[in-house]
Amino acid sequence: MKYKSKILVFLLFTALLWQCGQQKKINIYMIGDSTMAEYDSTRYPLNGWGMKLPLFFNENVTIHNFGKSGKSTKSFRDLGYWQKVQDSLKKGDYLIIQFGHNDEKEYDSLRYTVPGGSYNDNLKRFIVEAKDKGAIPILATPIRRRRFDENEKLIDTHGEYPNAMRNVAKEVNIPLVDLTKMSKPLIEGYGVEGSKKLFCWVKPGEYSGYPDGNEDNTHFSFLGATEVCKLFAKGIKDSNLELKEYLVTPQEIKD
Repeated sequence: MKYKSKILVFLLFTALLWQCGQQKKINIYMIGDSTMAEYDSTRYPLNGWGMKLPLFFNENVTIHNFGKSGKSTKSFRDLGYWQKVQDSLKKGDYLIIQFGHNDEKEYDSLRYTVPGGSYNDNLKRFIVEAKDKGAIPILATPIRRRRFDENEKLIDTHGEYPNAMRNVAKEVNIPLVDLTKMSKPLIEGYGVEGSKKLFCWVKPGEYSGYPDGNEDNTHFSFLGATEVCKLFAKGIKDSNLELKEYLVTPQEIKD
């Protein structure tokens, strides 16, 4: 019986290797804000979720994370970041689009956009221009902030932006991963105190990059970024995209 089990494991492993060898190489481009962005080791434990996403795909996928701190659908284009991505896109590539945290800042005319208006228009323009290059766009709603009410339930801070993005996805018929919806039970499940572990909360002197400590309810820790990637992977797995065939389950994720 043990011999048969070993043979079965060997055959399954061989089939997996064959499948990976048959898959075409693909690129995933990511555009968005600081919750997605890359950070160097001096900012640790700060992690954008785009930093951990490569762990959830096999070796046939290359991820290009163009997430930039402080950017909105408006400023990402106006400051030239989108042009770099657009020039790189080619047929069969995927484009993940996640904005909202900075679009909602009414005090800043360089970033502010109107949900149902300029925000939608900007998203559609990204989508059209990506499709013109033969790429496959995917929308991702903004992730919840860690802000609880007296009943230990998350307070909504994104207003109409998630709904506006959902409406765009329906209107132009493209995939959407609803990270706003999915991150609510994740953060609430950790509780008011426990959820600090998901975000960049640091005690004074704990890390050299934060001598005075840090209390951040928007940006993620290593754990938080990894948990968000799990949500995104689930969203892709539940879609009809070919991309889901490239997903893997990390055996061990080390901090």
